[in-house]
Amino acid sequence: MARRSGVFVRSLTGADQSWKVATLEQGWGATTVARLGHLIDAAPLPGFVAVDGDERVGLLTHVERADGIEVTTVQAAAQGRGVGRALMDAMYDHAVQRAASRLWLITTNDNLRAFAFYQRWGMDLRRVIHDGVDASRRVKPSIPFVGSTGIPVRHELEFELVVDAGS
Repeated sequence: MARRSGVFVRSLTGADQSWKVATLEQGWGATTVARLGHLIDAAPLPGFVAVDGDERVGLLTHVERADGIEVTTVQAAAQGRGVGRALMDAMYDHAVQRAASRLWLITTNDNLRAFAFYQRWGMDLRRVIHDGVDASRRVKPSIPFVGSTGIPVRHELEFELVVDAGS
């Protein structure tokens, strides 16, 4: 697929499935993620894997929807190595190929590092779903009430990037 920042990104294959499930469970506590009051099982979703040498170092899963492509999970084994950027760049290239109108994702208000990353990458904050985590917690009760930074987890935030079909 593509090499960026010393990291090679390729589409997920069936050979990645057990690693993908283990990575999702490690990062999310399960293969399911909740957003907007709905539960999504990321295990069967398509996506990308970032590889550095022989080591898988990142995972991105997505869903194609009528209003664009939703990034459902993004995980990097180590921060600051360009893994997230490489995965999102591959996702953008895929969105252009699929003629998607936009890329979008949901994160929570406590995820400060993600806020900065998504904005640096070019995404805009489209909307805040005030107290939106309450609805997601109903379908996934394991969502913590307080994040790792000590911030109460209450709101869902939608970030988006309009896809330039001329890219």
